Amino acid sequence: MEVGRQAARERARAVTESMLERRIKEREKEVRPSFRRAVTRGDGPVKVISEIKRTSPVAGVIRLSADVGDMARRYERSGASAISVLTSEFGFGGRPEDLLDAARSCALPLLRKDFISLGYQVLEARAYGASAVLLISEALDAKEIETLSGLAFDLGMDALVEAHSRPGVARALAAGSRLIGINNRDLSTLQVDIQTTERLRSFVPDSITLVSESGIRTREEFDRVASLGVDAVLIGEALMKAPDPGKRLQELAGLDGEF
Repeated sequence: MEVGRQAARERARAVTESMLERRIKEREKEVRPSFRRAVTRGDGPVKVISEIKRTSPVAGVIRLSADVGDMARRYERSGASAISVLTSEFGFGGRPEDLLDAARSCALPLLRKDFISLGYQVLEARAYGASAVLLISEALDAKEIETLSGLAFDLGMDALVEAHSRPGVARALAAGSRLIGINNRDLSTLQVDIQTTERLRSFVPDSITLVSESGIRTREEFDRVASLGVDAVLIGEALMKAPDPGKRLQELAGLDGEF
């Protein structure tokens, strides 16, 4: 009986993957912008990745009725360089289709932020308009990171490999990652400490595009992290909780006007 159920699940997954591959084929001419290129600082100011999430395990309900398309347009007009979209239903109130809504509403590169461990999820990200996927180093080994990153590259996407510890950074580098995020939130305790970026910065070569994630709530904190030489900062809760997320983005990053 269990063998039969497993076979049925595999057939269902094969059909679904086939549908995703057809959708990807149909979208081949719709080239999404490069995520890594968009968030690499160069000689300019630190880039901002603005995040869309309705809820979180820590903050609870943040902006439950958020219109993803509207949020994407606001972020784009306010100077964001890229957008992170939470697609996990569990704890974050997201769904993969949110990527489609964002892709239809703005021209910025999109990051699928989820607990990705399967190639199917990478296919899904590409089919729904993402330019990059998030891979969590603490949840994957170097081989898994390399395999999932390779699939993303084959599909024309980037992989942002997130780490919270020195071993996590080491795994990301061992897998050949060129785009690394330092998460200031410890996923085991859910505590935030922006000194995490300070502690781990020296272990990331300058040739790597580096993103600092989580815990940026004030202009002082933004400037403090920016001074470490990171390429980009990912900001979510501080924007989603603000009455005007676009205006708050500009206040935190020191941006002016409409883009």
